Amino acid sequence: MSQYQTLETSIMADIAASTDEASIEAVRVAALGKKGSVSELLKGLGKMSAEERQDAGPAINGLKTRVADAIAARKAELHDAAITERLARESVDVSLPVRSSPAERGRIHPISQIVDEITAIFADMGFSIAEGPDIETDYYNFTALNFPDGHPAREMHDTFFLQPDETGERKVLRTHTSPVQIRTMEGQKPPIRIVIPGKTYRQDSDATHSPMFHQVEGLVIDKTATVGHLRWVLEEFCKAFFEVDNVVMRFRPSFFPFTEPSFEVDIQCDRTSGPIVKFGEGTDWMEILGCGMVHPNVLRAGGLDPDEYQGFAWGMGLDRIAMLKYGMPDLRDFFNADVRWLSHYGFRPLDMPTLFGGLST
Repeated sequence: MSQYQTLETSIMADIAASTDEASIEAVRVAALGKKGSVSELLKGLGKMSAEERQDAGPAINGLKTRVADAIAARKAELHDAAITERLARESVDVSLPVRSSPAERGRIHPISQIVDEITAIFADMGFSIAEGPDIETDYYNFTALNFPDGHPAREMHDTFFLQPDETGERKVLRTHTSPVQIRTMEGQKPPIRIVIPGKTYRQDSDATHSPMFHQVEGLVIDKTATVGHLRWVLEEFCKAFFEVDNVVMRFRPSFFPFTEPSFEVDIQCDRTSGPIVKFGEGTDWMEILGCGMVHPNVLRAGGLDPDEYQGFAWGMGLDRIAMLKYGMPDLRDFFNADVRWLSHYGFRPLDMPTLFGGLST
């Protein structure tokens, strides 16, 4: 066997052993490249005599042609195989289910859900929803609510004060939703039955406090309102909101500038199940809200005669009761915009809470 036949056999074996386009390209370079084995044979023709070139020239050129044809054929095979493998790997299964609609994928934030639940409960009792501005004057936020000068709540460490305006007045981000009580009394004659959900702001931040949080307050003003009526309203609310048949409440004396007498309200519960608190059972107590009879000075600030009218009010944190009801351990998660958290704790947008269908079904 001549050297040309031996080289051809070796190259053809390398071509057949190539498994991808990169390896066949390596064989081409080794054989037909600038310094390839076949190319080196062609370079040697110039050093041969005329008689030697007559025999070697056709043999080497024939070898080059056969090797080039074999490489091209193998390269085409490997290219087709690569395309076939890629198509199989990147294929789309058109039999998969259709992607769900935004209405099915979307989720209602728990705070929005809680507001809807509270609205459904109190609307059934004959209450209406009232709202007011987030930026308030010192008068509506403090003075009209019977906060005396020098009260700790007026200090910078608790309240977000804005820069003075052209008149020198410093407005505040409201520290509670109570200013809406004054604005409602100024613009509406009794009887008044309102609930006031909304954002409030205080300089505090940890696992159970946030600089911006949500509250809901209730206000009833007429000529015959009593603490007994207040207790009934709160009991009915708690039974409906926590979806239990019975709640046991206790009223503890407290102090708020805008109510007299004032109470902290505890409800009996069971805390043995971790973050989820069960109401309507157990032997533990948990404070959930503050309330009281509207202070005569607040009635006067609202333009009402305390000798003719009386009423009661209460307030609680929406974020906190949401945490209690749905077992959420950290208030800060409410505001982190984490889609995974919202997918877990959120509510389907078309499941509107109703008393007859279930608030949180």
